[in-house]
Amino acid sequence: MMITNFIKKLIPVIAPLMLCCSFAKGQDSVVTVNVDLNKTYQHMDNFGASDAWSCQFIGNWPKEKMNKIADLLFSKDTLADGSPKGIALSLWRFNIGAGSTQQADNSGIKNEWRRSASFLNADGTYNWGNQAGQVWFLKAAKTRGVKQFLGFVNSPPVNFTINGKAYATGGKANLSADKYDAFANYLSTVVKGVKKAAGIEFNYISPVNEPQWDWSDGGQEGCPYTNSEIAGLVRSIDKSFTQNKVQSKILVGEAGSITYLFSAADKPAKGNQINDFFKTGSPDYIGDLKNVDKTIIAHSYFTTSPMSSAIKLRQQLTQAVSDVPGLSYWESEYCILGNNAGEIDGNKRDLGIDAALYLARVIHTDLTAANASAWQWWTAISPVDYKDGLIYVDQNKTDGNFYTSKMLWAMGNYSRFIRPGAIRIDAAVAGESSLKSPLLTSAFKDGKKLIIVIINNNAEDVSVSLNAGSNKISDTRAYITSASTDLHSQTMVGAGNKISIQSKSITTITGTIQ
Repeated sequence: MMITNFIKKLIPVIAPLMLCCSFAKGQDSVVTVNVDLNKTYQHMDNFGASDAWSCQFIGNWPKEKMNKIADLLFSKDTLADGSPKGIALSLWRFNIGAGSTQQADNSGIKNEWRRSASFLNADGTYNWGNQAGQVWFLKAAKTRGVKQFLGFVNSPPVNFTINGKAYATGGKANLSADKYDAFANYLSTVVKGVKKAAGIEFNYISPVNEPQWDWSDGGQEGCPYTNSEIAGLVRSIDKSFTQNKVQSKILVGEAGSITYLFSAADKPAKGNQINDFFKTGSPDYIGDLKNVDKTIIAHSYFTTSPMSSAIKLRQQLTQAVSDVPGLSYWESEYCILGNNAGEIDGNKRDLGIDAALYLARVIHTDLTAANASAWQWWTAISPVDYKDGLIYVDQNKTDGNFYTSKMLWAMGNYSRFIRPGAIRIDAAVAGESSLKSPLLTSAFKDGKKLIIVIINNNAEDVSVSLNAGSNKISDTRAYITSASTDLHSQTMVGAGNKISIQSKSITTITGTIQ
């Protein structure tokens, strides 16, 4: 009893000391993000996603639901608490279909959700209402402030293909050289027709998609090409665009994996695309064509795990791009596929934070290791049980429910705040040695605006202090995507611009540079 009373008397003395020690420990564990405004990297062009293949149907749903989905993808508005209403994509990818929809069951593509309509009818006439659902989303994007539009082609129209289908035979190109000019003139007509019908001109046309794959199983529209075939086709498109005064820039590459940009890999006639297309002296050199954009584009599939391998491959890509003066790189398509070295399985939907954290990691690595000037997701709206959608919908052509995923909001941590024209700057993290998983941090400046994105994969919150050297940062706000929040906005308070980064979260910090 006497010992117990003695301890009770000591509690008022010990407790403040314990709190003091706890506070000191917390202070010692603060991680510092050092931002160097003068050390710059790539200029950012856009963040985007595509309308394939669901918008052809979802664009015919009840208007109220379509508008809500469009708001989630494109809106720059904010809610009452300051949180974003949508992720404000800055580029929208439009699938210029090959006509398998009109062929119906004769298309050989069994899944109608993977067929695509064409503006070009079988009799050679054009109907600008053939892709009405997709055009609705095209217009909805523009109405909400999107200024960049890209038309991409999986297969030439069935009117021109060798086998009359929107997929190939035997892994061979399904377009003969004597049809290059016809296909090129078709693209010129599509650009002008969409502008007249919808009031939108495509800034970019990507005429070839993942040319390394065989595209011969009828799973979807697709067409393989060798680099020499791509070069020949692009020359025809360039000529047609010039003759028809089409302003769209031609994007080349769209490689199925980044490895094909800088190595032969397993496809000697389809790899080394940077050298073949953009190095003078190459027989397939097209880098001097008037309408070809000085950008090489590729997809991040199958190269994202493990992290050490992902970084190494992207460093190789960065070196290959830097060897061509003025060339930039876009990551133009990605969703979570495969088993990713056991880190995450692409099968099954995951509307929660785990898939979102993995997606954020891929974006971070592409921006910081590959110096990607643009980052584009595959399909914005998905009806299937894969990790391929930002928004999921019931597989119903006329109506249904839609479901947001944390991947939508994780992408919004980038797309909403890192706008076209922003410049990536150096962000070094100090004091994180005690963390099980390092913070993945990237930073950008846009005039006087500072944007920092921090991914915390740890199971614990991490206290972070921002340091911009002699520059002060004011008006700081944080936007948090976690298991319980969707880009939730909060004001940062306290000395030294300190913030607690939630466990298992993606946080975007914005501020004004003084």
